[in-house]
Amino acid sequence: MTTPPSPPGAERAVGSSVRIGALVPLTRPGWVEAGRHLLAGLELAAREVNDAGGIAGRPLELVVRDTAADPRRAAAAVDELARLGVAALAGEYHSVVARAAAARADALGLPFLCSSAVLDALTEQPTPWVARLAPAQSHGWRIYADFLLGAGHSRIAVAAEPSLYWASGARILRDHLAARGGTVIQLDMRALAPAAVRDELVGNRATALLLLVGHPEPAVPIVASVRRDRRLAEIMIGAPAGQPEFAEWARLLGDDGAAIPFLRYLPERLSPLGARVEAALRERLAEAPSFVAFEGYDTVAVLAEVLRSHGADRARTAGSWPRVAVEGTRGQIRFSRTPGISVWQWTWTPVQVVDRDPAEPDRFRVLHAG
Repeated sequence: MTTPPSPPGAERAVGSSVRIGALVPLTRPGWVEAGRHLLAGLELAAREVNDAGGIAGRPLELVVRDTAADPRRAAAAVDELARLGVAALAGEYHSVVARAAAARADALGLPFLCSSAVLDALTEQPTPWVARLAPAQSHGWRIYADFLLGAGHSRIAVAAEPSLYWASGARILRDHLAARGGTVIQLDMRALAPAAVRDELVGNRATALLLLVGHPEPAVPIVASVRRDRRLAEIMIGAPAGQPEFAEWARLLGDDGAAIPFLRYLPERLSPLGARVEAALRERLAEAPSFVAFEGYDTVAVLAEVLRSHGADRARTAGSWPRVAVEGTRGQIRFSRTPGISVWQWTWTPVQVVDRDPAEPDRFRVLHAG
């Protein structure tokens, strides 16, 4: 592996600690609730590493930077963290932001374990420096498309905003469904107000509406508008990107937020490790942890094991991705090269399609597993 030049001292931890740079959306327009859960998982794992003796006796330190869903801000944070001498990068939730961070990490020769972003092409070209825990979008969203077909939906409208992430998701759905006799109708949310979506659904005879839009705007107004229209009483609303996972969704929509299937990356039953971490995360967050919190925990667990085994040298860390074998909260984590995916990929974390139970909106129902 050829290591790009890095600043003097960048290959070693600063002071007595081993530092990991953590990229997290903590302010708007970032998805703040997702960022809070991601950070809770990162911090819990770091605390447990230190309680167990740290990295060869040195404390593990998280150096947290708020990306605020801004790719340029994330790229600047990567540059700063590289100068500070972090051994590796962790985190990020938003796919487009993670893509910008991964490009800078690749250019600087800085290992980056991405927690949550799912874009297949996280980097333009294959890179040895970046690995990922979350499943690739093509994998998870095809499972979601299979769920739709199994539930009898073949004429599906997608309310979409312009972004690389939403466009990629729409394309995956369109291609997978078309090959199986399904039809995807695109609704451009740049041109439609939430109330206008209702007439489009009726006119196109769609049986399902998928939200490929931001949260809370315009996702929440769209759901509220559609739920009020008696003509659409039988339509299924779906949110493959996971908007209903977080408590804010239920607070904003109440009963209207139930029965909206989304993707979640958890097993049917947690292992003893997963159950212990779930309890600790619940205490830390004062609410049920999302799958994003587990992703954060697993990220630090993997990096800590790599750093214990190979030290804080960046090239050795990146070179270890294919040899990782770490028991995470959702199964054993190993990375491999997967066709069409430009980074080292865990293939795969468990994937579920779940929704909030209309009879008990704080409870999730597993509708499909892939």
